[in-house]
Amino acid sequence: MSSALRNIAIIAHVDHGKTTLVDQLFRQSGTFRDNQRVEERAMDSNDLEKERGITILAKPTSVVWNDLRINIVDTPGHADFGAEVERILSMVDGVILLVDSSEGAMPQTKFVTGKALGLGLKPIVVVNKIDRPDGRHSEVLDEVFDLFVALEANDEQLEFPVLYASGRNGYASTDPDAREGTLEPLFELIRDHVPAPGLDENAEFAMLATLLDRDNFLGRILTGRIESGTLEVGMPIKALDVNGNQVEAGRATKVFAYDGLERVPVDSAKAGDIVAIAGLTVATVSNTLCAPEVSAPIAASEIDPPTLSMTFSVNDSPYAGREGDKVQSRVIRDRLEREAETNVAIRITESAERDAFEVAGRGELQLGVLIENMRREGFELSISRPRVLFRDGPDGREEPYETVVVDVDDEFSGTVVEKMAQRKAEMTDMRPSGGGKTRIIFSAPSRGLIGYHGEFLSDTRGTGIMNRLFEKYGPYKGKIEGRLNGVLISMEQGDAQAYALNTIEERGVLFVKPGEKLYEGMIIGENAKPQDLEVNPLKSKQLTNFRASGKDDGIRLTPPRRMTLEQAIAYIQNDELVEVTPQSIRLRKRYLDPHERKRHSRKNED
Repeated sequence: MSSALRNIAIIAHVDHGKTTLVDQLFRQSGTFRDNQRVEERAMDSNDLEKERGITILAKPTSVVWNDLRINIVDTPGHADFGAEVERILSMVDGVILLVDSSEGAMPQTKFVTGKALGLGLKPIVVVNKIDRPDGRHSEVLDEVFDLFVALEANDEQLEFPVLYASGRNGYASTDPDAREGTLEPLFELIRDHVPAPGLDENAEFAMLATLLDRDNFLGRILTGRIESGTLEVGMPIKALDVNGNQVEAGRATKVFAYDGLERVPVDSAKAGDIVAIAGLTVATVSNTLCAPEVSAPIAASEIDPPTLSMTFSVNDSPYAGREGDKVQSRVIRDRLEREAETNVAIRITESAERDAFEVAGRGELQLGVLIENMRREGFELSISRPRVLFRDGPDGREEPYETVVVDVDDEFSGTVVEKMAQRKAEMTDMRPSGGGKTRIIFSAPSRGLIGYHGEFLSDTRGTGIMNRLFEKYGPYKGKIEGRLNGVLISMEQGDAQAYALNTIEERGVLFVKPGEKLYEGMIIGENAKPQDLEVNPLKSKQLTNFRASGKDDGIRLTPPRRMTLEQAIAYIQNDELVEVTPQSIRLRKRYLDPHERKRHSRKNED
């Protein structure tokens, strides 16, 4: 059976088109009927994935083409979700490396390709979006080859086959000038170039759990590739940790294979199959699921460590509990522990603060997605400013560094270089990338990049592209200047008044509008000066004469500056928090009472 099976992953940078390509593979293999109504980017089923246009969760699927079953995994393309990629690559025998015909090899391409080459996988290179008017397929192929050489690919891996494709239009060809056709050449290349699993179906059953799901009826569901033997429904199995210690024993109460987008129950599965198993209650990702006779675990791949942490704490603002129904620390702890269980790049520890938890992850986006999911589930939280995770090295304190690749219009390159230098970044390469654009590569401490993306977009008028990738731990770079402006802090609790906001607006930029509910210690705007300023946004017009007693209809305020969740988290300082509820994102001081704020400020200065 395994000779008629291929297991592949599709890897690419963000927005290079891998999910759209999988949609077309579904259609042309007959997985979707011609008249079946299917959402565009069907693999991106998560609400946040659809909104952001990126893949967050790794998803196995399967198509059958000419009696050949092809298990396909659509993997995340953003470095913050790299842990998903690393685990997925351990259960496939080949990869399709998808590269945009204009953007070429990007940082995440390097990250994922390096992992794949390190496992000995032989990639198929697909130059996608070949119909783009700004395509440069020859240069892109040279970039891919140079990338493989830099990643120390072997001779066999350097002899990679190439197809030119348009995933959106559903064709692939060996001819870069082709503008029509089907994906038949890609199916044939998968069959001929990707090896069959070639695993022993007669040995004892063993499988490495790489993904963990939950089902309301079946409980914990573990997904992975069977490395040896045969698995049948109802057979006894056990779970071993990475050191070979038994985690639990039980039975495989349900076994599922993949058919298109669906998990379908099967009676048995053999070595090489990607399956999902229900029946165990404690086993988790990186555990070996196996027959009772097996004693040695399957080696689990090492995963890059978290580099960033935030404090998730109970919302203690005056409006706590009004917009969400999950506000207790116990409920927050349970949710975070469930997240850490399924996402190995997340680490949860108890904080020294009361009713608070330290949540460490790969980056602002990954943690921002977790917070956004929680608020949609009804949670209320207080979130601290991100902090990088330092470590002790042979020469003292070390901090995480990232490789930052920016593509900007030539006129903005000087501004970007200057701003990155202020953030202690070192430029390692700068060259023209065609079309009046410059590509600049930096090595930068992660600490200096917190909150910079929004400023970068402003500096480049929305045209710049920035990509970040974890590079190494290196020497501590010293103090980096933070936000230069102070904030405007409400002195009172109640509804904001247009008359008061009109006066306050002269001091800076407002974050709120008339009628919004405010409270003491809440941040309502940015001061034009470096100091924080306490203001009264509830003050109404004095009714000293008849003409002055009208409403505030004549007042024209500038529309308030609204922040996304990620922008708010990046904006705050160490003495500030983001209050997150299902309906609101508010900025506030950590200590709402002004006297307590001053007391802690003096203590920190001492």
